[in-house]
Amino acid sequence: MNEILKLDNVEKYYGNKANLTKAVDKISFSVEKGEFVGIMGASGSGKTTLLNCISTIDRVTAGHIYVGDKDITTIRGNELNKFRREELGFIFQVPNLYPWLTIRENIMLPLKIHKLKGEQYEKKADDLLAYVGLQKYADSYPNEISGGMSQRIGVIRAMIHNPQILMMDEPFGALDEDTRETLNVELVKIWRDTGMTIIFITHNIEEAVLLSQRVYVMSSHPGQVKTELTIDFGEKERDLDLLSDPKFAQYCTQIEQLIGHLALDEIK
Repeated sequence: MNEILKLDNVEKYYGNKANLTKAVDKISFSVEKGEFVGIMGASGSGKTTLLNCISTIDRVTAGHIYVGDKDITTIRGNELNKFRREELGFIFQVPNLYPWLTIRENIMLPLKIHKLKGEQYEKKADDLLAYVGLQKYADSYPNEISGGMSQRIGVIRAMIHNPQILMMDEPFGALDEDTRETLNVELVKIWRDTGMTIIFITHNIEEAVLLSQRVYVMSSHPGQVKTELTIDFGEKERDLDLLSDPKFAQYCTQIEQLIGHLALDEIK
């Protein structure tokens, strides 16, 4: 085993003493280096809160999060900035490209923020653009490319500094189904080629099954991990041909029934 991420009884509260809301409750799980892990659950189950705690955008109220042998719940200041710069990449629901910057400049923006300079980074930006087939758009502006292209840029921008863990918060949710499926297949290729560890939040069950090696299903109020499901297709490639595989349908049905059961429990 080569554990890269471990959550130990993580809790997160919002509000003040008079009106506290527990967003996530005693969450514990681990992720292996190079693993693709999906996190699913209804709205309000704390998926994004959990991702924000891992990324240190939010600080945990209780519990610990370890990346490698480092307890990231205790680090502050320059050590925290160094951790964010070297270890993490974050992809949001929308790519948030700056319209006044070219595509290449948008990709290199994290390097500017983290004060990383050099020809090797410029070459990395061009290599990543070529990898996703968008090198001819390097000097274009965001309003000159499609939504699918913009999200590709968001993905490779998060990879420009070679993070150990890539965290994705429903990155393809706003795209049409065909574009989403295409980007899912491209993401699998990126994952296979780079060996990067990916944590992926989605509401889309088929997307979770197609991409993930393991799926954590969360319940709400407060958010808790209720089930861990291993997704195993053996030696089969994770491509769109899997959509017609009976095993794929079985996994989807299993997760759908589980989420539905959890939702009914919360209504009662």
